[in-house]
Amino acid sequence: MNLKRPFPGMWRFPTNPEICCIYRVPDCPRSVNPEAYTPQLLLIGPLNHSLKSQAFKSPGDVTYTMSTGYLNMEECKKIYLAEFTRRVVGGENTIKLILRTLERGREKTGDPIMDMPCLEVIVKSDLMLLENQLPYFILEKLFDPVVPKFQKLIINYFNFGGKIGNKSKFRHFTDLFRCVRVETLQGLPPRKFKLIEHMYNAVKLHSGGVKFEAVENEYSLYVRFENGCLKMPCFVVHDHEERILRNIMALENCHYPYEAHVCTYMIFLDYLIDTEKDVDMLVEKGIIRNWIGQHSLVAEMVNKLCVGIMDNGSYCSDTSVEVNAYYSSPFNRSRAVLKRVYFGNMWIGTATVAAMLLLLMTLVQTVASIIQVKQK
Repeated sequence: MNLKRPFPGMWRFPTNPEICCIYRVPDCPRSVNPEAYTPQLLLIGPLNHSLKSQAFKSPGDVTYTMSTGYLNMEECKKIYLAEFTRRVVGGENTIKLILRTLERGREKTGDPIMDMPCLEVIVKSDLMLLENQLPYFILEKLFDPVVPKFQKLIINYFNFGGKIGNKSKFRHFTDLFRCVRVETLQGLPPRKFKLIEHMYNAVKLHSGGVKFEAVENEYSLYVRFENGCLKMPCFVVHDHEERILRNIMALENCHYPYEAHVCTYMIFLDYLIDTEKDVDMLVEKGIIRNWIGQHSLVAEMVNKLCVGIMDNGSYCSDTSVEVNAYYSSPFNRSRAVLKRVYFGNMWIGTATVAAMLLLLMTLVQTVASIIQVKQK
């Protein structure tokens, strides 16, 4: 096997990770759900010509630019190959579309994308696909001098205002979606990255006394276990969630293999969810908000998300060890069983308390009778 031979998704000159940031999705995750990586309305970027299987014959990636005289980046020309000088496909129109979307009113414009919000949702979804990207530094070089607060405009277009710093660095729109999530881990104490060898599902953990608490931040990745309570961010499942997560996870596997924090979180969630019963319980606890229908669909989505994803260690590994240890404790499990059997709901709890009071009164009466007999 020739290890020097380029393969699909490999850059011709992989020397600068700031520039080499757009990849073809590997075959294994793509085969699970090809539509999740395929644009529906908008085609841009260096890989727009290679959305079908035959495009994998190309050894390198080709992009275009509108203004090489302004950019004047020789290294970029090497990486993006000979046709660099031609054009950035759809780049200018994409920014125009974003500007018009942010400035539009309620009146009809004659533009279907402007007049039909359902199409705008699809366009936004297309703009974050890994294979449908332009390097952000190109857009920044071209538009930052002429569009005031260009990065803030981009952030607001994707509804991330206030959720990410205006000076945050991202390499393209897919990376922006990742940054919004990864920045929630900043400032946390360092953790050891190890593989999660095993963890019980949510129903088993709950039956063993583990409590679940939702943290109201749908983009957070922070998971912790404190005093028998597993605290997790609220995972909102909507129509485009699988598409978003699949492309972020593909980016992490290709570009951030040892900082794959979104992959790590989804692997952790995959351990918790085996069947729709686990989803039922997590929905009840507020950990999951299901906007796509049956809970079985959520279980299927989560279980398939990690197919073909490389696991190089998880920041959740320590948490999984703590959770398993808590579940394995006989004392914790016995206490959980007693609580579930005798205080499972208000009526059972009331009946249990009434029975205990009756037993106590009977005991007091018996002791009083014995004392009275002894006195006589």
